[in-house]
Amino acid sequence: MTVRGTRRSVMVGAGAAASALMTGGLRRADDRPLGYAVVGLGGYGERIMSHFASCKASHLTALVSGTPEKLERFGAMYGVPERSRYSYETFDTIRDNPDVDIVYVILPNNMHVEYTIRAAQAGKHVMCEKPMATNVADAEAMIAACRAADRKLMIGYRSRFEAGNIEAIRMVRSGALGKLSVVTAEHGFNAAPNQWRLNKAMAGGGSLADMGIYSLQAARYLTGEEPIAVSAMESTDKTDPRFAEVEDRINFQLKFPSGVIADCVSTYSANYNRYRAVGSETGLDLEPATAYAGQTMRVGNP
Repeated sequence: MTVRGTRRSVMVGAGAAASALMTGGLRRADDRPLGYAVVGLGGYGERIMSHFASCKASHLTALVSGTPEKLERFGAMYGVPERSRYSYETFDTIRDNPDVDIVYVILPNNMHVEYTIRAAQAGKHVMCEKPMATNVADAEAMIAACRAADRKLMIGYRSRFEAGNIEAIRMVRSGALGKLSVVTAEHGFNAAPNQWRLNKAMAGGGSLADMGIYSLQAARYLTGEEPIAVSAMESTDKTDPRFAEVEDRINFQLKFPSGVIADCVSTYSANYNRYRAVGSETGLDLEPATAYAGQTMRVGNP
């Protein structure tokens, strides 16, 4: 940390938060690391797998994919034996694998419900990527299945467990900024036209369900409150073929019981990853706020 007058800069790195979120509430009787099966070996699955090496309380013990080449390649890379590599068709036999405690579902959104339910029925705890589901009925079915099996279900929202956000939460809630009045949060990226996220049947929605979650969660965890009023406006260029099925930009405003107003943005046509909290004494910026590394905090007035 460097101190320069009224401004501070803090560089913080995002560690392996996502792959270790559940370990605080689960323990093996023999205190061995908890074993994870990763379901879905796409780009984000690769990112998650690469971080298990730095985890102390969890490790990678099984892989699930519809692509045999990926199972062979990643199995060899991460030391997962062939007996712990599953196709989607053989997934249910994971119930017989004592090395798997938790199934991490990293699949397109519309597949979350099926693999959460199948994992719970196989006797495994479930970590599921966000957003939880594409509709309320599926989300409720996931909860019911895990309750019926007496298994834990957690959505893998990692940001509030990372150092930069933990420090921002501490500062805002401790009154270090004075009385909080405004939060602005903007999250988005320039989506490639071939991404499954642009397919409504697979994604369930556009940028709001995917990137708006970061802005919404930032406003909630900074204030420590739940919003009591919301308004929103959509702006989508329908001449852009990427947005034939899903929305692009959503501007939404939240009002909280304390009077704090949060102005939030989600988009698939511009790169944003930041938030600002403004208090009566000073302000706090985190940018990038929810990236996997390189978070930079600045405290002070513009």
